Amino acid sequence: MFKRHVQNFRVGGAAKKNRGRPIRRTTSGSKPNYRQTEEGAGMTEAGVRAHKRANPGSKLQTAVTESKPTGKRAARRKSYCARSAGQMKKFPKAGRNPNSRLRQARRRWKC
Repeated sequence: MFKRHVQNFRVGGAAKKNRGRPIRRTTSGSKPNYRQTEEGAGMTEAGVRAHKRANPGSKLQTAVTESKPTGKRAARRKSYCARSAGQMKKFPKAGRNPNSRLRQARRRWKC
């Protein structure tokens, strides 16, 4: 009974999700996976697609960059801004530096 339950779990979500290999942290080339710091520091559309290919079932999304998002996108932005505000407190050096990846990403998300 217990073995069957474990086998069903492995066929489903968690074990299957971790099979993928990590994507390359490229910021240059024809289709970079990450933005350079000056461009707003975050994953590009190509990077998100590469991550989804490597990790089937992933729900990773790109940044919410529109000025007045509504519904779920507004909630995602509010959540990200709250989390990154905590990072600014935890890493005060990055919080003070306007050119850090953290500050650039917050600017891109319009926090």
